[in-house]
Amino acid sequence: MKKHALLIGLGLLAMLLFLGDAAGFYRLGFVQFFDAKLYDYRMLLSLPHSSDDRIVILDIDEKSLKQEGRWPWGRDKLAALTEDLFDHYGVVTVGFDVVFAEPDTSSGLHVLQELGRKQFKDVAQFQSVLNQIRPALEYDTLFAAKLKQRNIVLGYYFSNSETGMPPSKSGALPPPVFAAGTFRGRAVNFVQWDSYGANLPVLQASAATAGHFNPLVDFDGIVRRVPMVVQHDGAYYESLSLAVVRSVLGWPRLTPGFADSQSKDYGGLEWLVLEAEQGSLIIPVDDQVSTLVPYRGRRGTFKYISVTDVLHHRVPLAELQNKIVLVGTSAPGLMDMRSTPVGEVYPGVEVHASMISGILSQKLKQSPPYMVGANVVLLLLAGMALSLILPLLTPVRGMLLTLGALTADVVLNRILWDYADLAMPLAGGLLLILVLFGLNMTFGYFVESRAKKQITGLFGQYVPGELVDEMAKHPESVSMEGDSREMSILFSDVRGFTTISEGLEPKELSELMNEFLTPLSRIIYEQRGTIDKYMGDCIMAFWGAPLADAQHAQHAILAGLKMQRTLAELQPHFKARGWPEIHVGVGINTGRVSVGNMGSEVRIAYTVMGDAVNLASRLEGITKEYGAQIMVGETTKQAAPQFVYREVDKVRVKGKVEPVAIFEPLGLAGEVEQAVLDEIKLFHQALRSYRKQEWDKAELELLSLHNMAPASKLYQVYAERVAYYRANPPGAEWDGVFIFKTK
Repeated sequence: MKKHALLIGLGLLAMLLFLGDAAGFYRLGFVQFFDAKLYDYRMLLSLPHSSDDRIVILDIDEKSLKQEGRWPWGRDKLAALTEDLFDHYGVVTVGFDVVFAEPDTSSGLHVLQELGRKQFKDVAQFQSVLNQIRPALEYDTLFAAKLKQRNIVLGYYFSNSETGMPPSKSGALPPPVFAAGTFRGRAVNFVQWDSYGANLPVLQASAATAGHFNPLVDFDGIVRRVPMVVQHDGAYYESLSLAVVRSVLGWPRLTPGFADSQSKDYGGLEWLVLEAEQGSLIIPVDDQVSTLVPYRGRRGTFKYISVTDVLHHRVPLAELQNKIVLVGTSAPGLMDMRSTPVGEVYPGVEVHASMISGILSQKLKQSPPYMVGANVVLLLLAGMALSLILPLLTPVRGMLLTLGALTADVVLNRILWDYADLAMPLAGGLLLILVLFGLNMTFGYFVESRAKKQITGLFGQYVPGELVDEMAKHPESVSMEGDSREMSILFSDVRGFTTISEGLEPKELSELMNEFLTPLSRIIYEQRGTIDKYMGDCIMAFWGAPLADAQHAQHAILAGLKMQRTLAELQPHFKARGWPEIHVGVGINTGRVSVGNMGSEVRIAYTVMGDAVNLASRLEGITKEYGAQIMVGETTKQAAPQFVYREVDKVRVKGKVEPVAIFEPLGLAGEVEQAVLDEIKLFHQALRSYRKQEWDKAELELLSLHNMAPASKLYQVYAERVAYYRANPPGAEWDGVFIFKTK
């Protein structure tokens, strides 16, 4: 636990950062933004996509503007609309999502009155006619008369004056839903406005009431909430949607609902109650006495009817009878479009329709003040658990735990959303989990980098950088301790190096060794080999450690073949510098060996030991006896069957009792010329004749091979053996094994 103390401390600091945001001590912008988007996403996932048949929107749309003229229309037309809605269509209530703030002068009455005062003051007939037609031309009075004794809710708006400017107040406000002083002594955070634009006093006095149509616009410009009750000059006023619901229910009493626990900083107002005869309706509110808008779908979910169609009685009675009617606009030019979670361009009137539907259906999401405490507790538990556990886990297990925590948080949040209608914050928990995981992964990266440096220090002198990178990814699989495993070992040695070194100056000899050892070493690295050591002109390398290699035999043989080709390409360069030709013999063997750090207290090295290593060294030594460039053991041939081999002999090397078959790899299958394959086939026939002691037949086959390759030392060796054994028969017990007396 001590070595993870720093990581645990960083995790706890991250947790405290998110806790401060969740508790409201400060706001982290990215958390606020992410939480808003997650709320919108949950809203979209849970939309019912169905209309509420109780509510109809009368739309002042483009069609209506085209047929009835530009807005605002004369109040006489609105009076006729109001009368038709109640007397002809039999609607339940009408809510106007428009404000009638200025007198209507469209009738021309003011012009006639001016003429009566000036030009026709003494014309009795003019004055008589004017008095007769005046009631029909007083459109505001006419409209007000149609509003009386009907369930009509007017709309108005609140605003705040600019800094340094006096409040702007026009029109008449309705009676407040709560009188001034109702919430005295309670720390309720009502939304407050100092200005308003309301309806003409004559209209307000005639209407049943009015409600504000101000939504709350969040930091990102999205409308997610509507304040149910707001404060102005100490009194409290209801929203348009709440007023319409009250009119539908017969104007029930509105009472505030307080939580039991209250404090100096918490007023405890968590719901509003409509005490209707058919039962109480609960409206949950947040700390700003606002309610989340329960959108039912995208724009157009509610039924829209053009106002002009109602005015001309083109709408069937059944479509409006006993309906709640909202008069509003979707025409872009009338500027009542909102940005919402369900659409960037959304009519404001449909926001109110959604709110009315949610209140009547009691399908409202809640975000009560106590959710702050619940979110803090959840963050605390998750943060503490992950901060303490993640540092102890491997990356894979840490990822699984993180995925589990994320899933649990999302599932819990969705359960609360679907079954308890609770809109619990989600972003803080998800981001905290991801940050804690990121901290652990970042910390693990630096630890891995340190491990890589350690591995590079331990193995960089033996293996290429590519293998070091692979080992750094899985340091637990790499060890310097002794281990037994099957590997392939390669020895290479320069032919006649003593004679070569005697003919060169020390500086030239050093340059020569660098010229051929460097490319040969690179080839070993390219084939994923590990260089054990340089012994003068000899290279010892192995495959299969420290990183496991399932194709170690193949890689060793490919390295040996490429070493021979590279040396052949270097000969012109050596000749140009006046150096002698360099020829190398390569011996490769495969078998189980011990690998690891070996040595003494004075000096230690990462190396391999075992019988298979000794045989690889012997194979390199006897390549010159057969004139072969590469010699491999039988186990190597079996481990790498993709090469073409020529069986060279069956020998008993010095220090070994059991004979071994030795082979010369000539290239990958499919890449060796047919002439070479024919030569190999003929030699194998000669070898069988030789082992059967059919000396004459073997001699003829070897003679043919000699004619095919006069410079081949292998055929000369066997020709000499045939001549010797013909003169000195080995006997019937002879097994065809040749015994080497020297290394």
